[in-house]
This record gives sequence, structure tokens and C-alpha cells, in this order.
Amino acid sequence: MSSDPTTTPVSPEVEQQVDSADVTLSNPRSAVIALGSNLGNRLETLQGAVDALEDTPGVRIKSVSAVYETEGVGGPENQPSYLNAVLVLRTTLPPQSLLERANAVEDAFGRVREVRFGPRTLDVDILSYEGVVLNRAELTLPHPRAHERAFVLAPWLDADPEAELAGHGPVAALLAAVGEQGVTRRDDIELHLPQ
Repeated sequence: MSSDPTTTPVSPEVEQQVDSADVTLSNPRSAVIALGSNLGNRLETLQGAVDALEDTPGVRIKSVSAVYETEGVGGPENQPSYLNAVLVLRTTLPPQSLLERANAVEDAFGRVREVRFGPRTLDVDILSYEGVVLNRAELTLPHPRAHERAFVLAPWLDADPEAELAGHGPVAALLAAVGEQGVTRRDDIELHLPQ
């Protein structure tokens, strides 16, 4: 059931029909998205991003990682710590449309791009998109730095223990190589798919 208070409740049977419809859509693809926030109510912001992405036509979230608290990487020193999570989804949106939706969700949560790798209310990054390799100014797939970032790899492995990053190998091996220093799993908080 949508968390949007302006919608009318829908019967569970209709919801189940809609949720299972993604298997019949034309050519759904797997994609992996990373979420991060280090300003404001970080957990509320991440949950809002999950809700907004799940409410997107052509997107169905299949798995949500645990929440991880991490130190800032790059950018200004003494940033507040981040909360990070990873979503595995099925989508019929092409990569560019998924990026536009990710940017719109960031904007809705007040994302301002003033300093590279600076503090942010919300960061929504596409890590991979099934079978697609891109190298454009606005979007590179797979994500060019995912393989060296524990704050991405740890929640990704949690969301999909069999995950592989194209061109780099299994996420489990990549995480073992970079280590988990500065990344802490927060078992006291969690994200939920909209009910």
C-alpha cells in the first residue's frame, strides 16, 4: 500500500496483481542503486527515497540492504557520517530515464551540488544496470568507483550475496580486497519497502 496519504487504499489482491506484473512487462532489467545521506534526518531521507523509487512506474524494488554508517570519503574534512544502503530492483526504464528519476528524487530531498563529494541530504547513484556499459558525461555504467568503495560494497553484498560487478568480479571478493574499515552495519535501524 502506498505511503502517499492522498491515495485511496487498494485491496491486497490488486496490489499483488500489480506487484507480480513486472514479470510480464517488456524486457525488465536488473539495476542496483546506492543511497547515501549525511545531512538532516538521514534515515527518514533514505526511507523517503526508497518510497519514491518504489512508487516510480516501471520500477520494482526487489531487495533493500541493511543500513550502514560510514565515514565520508573524499571531499571536505570533518563531514558528518553517512547512512548508506543499496537497493536491487527490476525496471523497464532505460538507464537515462532511471538516472533522471534518481536526480528528481535527490532534488525532492533538497540535494544541492556545491562541493564535489561534499555533504548532502541525499545521494542516489546507479551502480549497475544489467548488460549495459556506458561512458557518458552524465552517466557511467557500471559506476566507475563502486569497486573501491566499502560503503557501496558492504550494503550491496547484504542486498545480494551473489552480486557481481561487471568488469571487476564478485562483490564479496571486492569487499574483501578493500576491507570494511570505517563502515559499520546499523542493526538498530532499517529501511522498509512500502506496505
